[in-house]
Amino acid sequence: MTTTTRTTDRPPEPVAEPTPGQALIRVLEPVRPRLVTAIVLAALAAVLGVAGFTLVALALRELLAADPDGWTVALLLAGALAGLLARFGLRAWSFHISHIASYDLEVHLRTRLAEHLGRLPLGEVQRLGAGAVKKVAQDDVRALHAAVADSTPMLGFGIAQPVAALVALGVLDWRLLLAALAIVPIVIVGMRLATRDYGDNRRRYDEANEAINAAVVEFVQGMPVVRTFDDGTGSFRRFAERVHDFTAATTAWQNTSKPAMILSRVAIAPLPTLVLVLAVGTWLTADGSMSPAALIGALVVGTLPVESVMPLMQLTHQINESTAAAARIADVLDTPPLPEPDQPRDPADGSIRFTGVTFTYGGESRPALEGIDLDIPAGTVCALVGPSGSGKSTIARLIPRFWDVTEGEVSVGGVDVRRIPAQSLLRHVSLVFQDPFLLQGTIAENIRLARPDATDEQVRAAARAAQAHDFIRALPQGYDTPVGERGAHLSGGQRQRVTIARAVLADAPVVVLDEATAFADPENEAAIQDAIAELTRDRTVVVIAHRLSTVVDADQIVVLDEGRITERGTHRQLLDLRGRYARLWDHHQRARSWGLDTHGRTTHGTTTHGTKTDEETAVRS
Repeated sequence: MTTTTRTTDRPPEPVAEPTPGQALIRVLEPVRPRLVTAIVLAALAAVLGVAGFTLVALALRELLAADPDGWTVALLLAGALAGLLARFGLRAWSFHISHIASYDLEVHLRTRLAEHLGRLPLGEVQRLGAGAVKKVAQDDVRALHAAVADSTPMLGFGIAQPVAALVALGVLDWRLLLAALAIVPIVIVGMRLATRDYGDNRRRYDEANEAINAAVVEFVQGMPVVRTFDDGTGSFRRFAERVHDFTAATTAWQNTSKPAMILSRVAIAPLPTLVLVLAVGTWLTADGSMSPAALIGALVVGTLPVESVMPLMQLTHQINESTAAAARIADVLDTPPLPEPDQPRDPADGSIRFTGVTFTYGGESRPALEGIDLDIPAGTVCALVGPSGSGKSTIARLIPRFWDVTEGEVSVGGVDVRRIPAQSLLRHVSLVFQDPFLLQGTIAENIRLARPDATDEQVRAAARAAQAHDFIRALPQGYDTPVGERGAHLSGGQRQRVTIARAVLADAPVVVLDEATAFADPENEAAIQDAIAELTRDRTVVVIAHRLSTVVDADQIVVLDEGRITERGTHRQLLDLRGRYARLWDHHQRARSWGLDTHGRTTHGTTTHGTKTDEETAVRS
């Protein structure tokens, strides 16, 4: 059941960011009961294992007594065997539970992340970026495997076994317990020294590692440029410098922690504890206050307290890695979803209106749009022109509600877009971007994405309208042809026509075009222009124009500069103003007439305001 959130103009109250530890606990919440069970089972396994070793020690002591009781020895050995078998069985059961919980958690988190990303504002998803989303959904979720599958049983086992072993050693002889505890301060000091400045060292290590990755990507992706303009020494030098920085950071970290780490490893090894217990036990035996049999029994149990310290040190590293991953997952899940209206309404037509709209991107102080008032009647064409960064794309993306405005109102069909359910709004508005995107699948599947229940004939009709049917039919598998990753098996113009076919099939009253022919070759551009003409017939069209010749017949042209509307009108009206648009038109005409003469010198033809060539095409409603 879908829940809705009350729409309000008041910004949400700031929420304190959780600490990495809190984030880890929260992310593990779906499997927490099973993790607790795994910890308890592992702890019980440790206790029973110590009990088994203790019974072995008691059996040895009985065997070495002056008058050993065979029945007692047999019972003690039977109990020891049962305890050790239970140790292995419960520990295996613990790991089984934690591993199944880990796989279930990965499914749960990836499903939840996908659902949450589907409810976020589209602009926020774009801000996160494909790389960051992939890292969170794949790499960070996978990084939690160690915290769930391995660390939880190790935690229970690593804490319970030393405690139980110390208790058992105290039962056998409290003086040997004190001897074993003498090693603890050395371990604590060594671990503290080994982990000092961990945060700073880890940060420098990660930064150096990321720099190497960036250098490798730059070197590989820029290979054509490198081979053309560089003999390889410059780019390779940068890569070598990153490797040197990484080596220096790693060496400095190791030099800082290596002596203390060696001390810790020596201290927590079984041999030092065994030697210490043996030395004290030998002295007590020579003094007559302990029997040799008791000493042998104590030696069996004496190394158990330190046996689990090394796994605990490994556990600390795994938890550090997992808490960082959990913090990034929680950060995405804490991103506020797009509020849905309590009383949803559907647009009445294809009209669009901006009323006093101001919009500021998160984290920026300067508004991207300020005081925008714009009325686009249903069935008309509105062109947005202006220099890069003037706010054209922002206006286009506020219509399908990629973000909510900071001030003012954007309405479609007479309804504030915040009162229209997100899915309903996106069915009402079709988007065609200059960088066409196709999913990995067949051509038919990509077109049918707009309407999954469309028939094959409807798909073909949309392709015909988009001037795509002929090239699709010429392919070996026709509409069943796989497009490859991001449509790599098709040319840029073919990909664009498939996306237009998808938009045609959607049959939305409003169409937003983001310079759909920006990178097309002349042949494809003509086909795409014909497809766009079909797509935009009898619809409201908002087009972001860089080639001004494509919008000279628009019903209104809106000129933007630094987030404000500076001019508006028809092509002829704006040329007569001799303002910003007239200068843009002049630059456009000069660029179109640029060329090289027979001597290799650049030439610029003369232009007259308002003159149109036969090559110019226009987006018409």
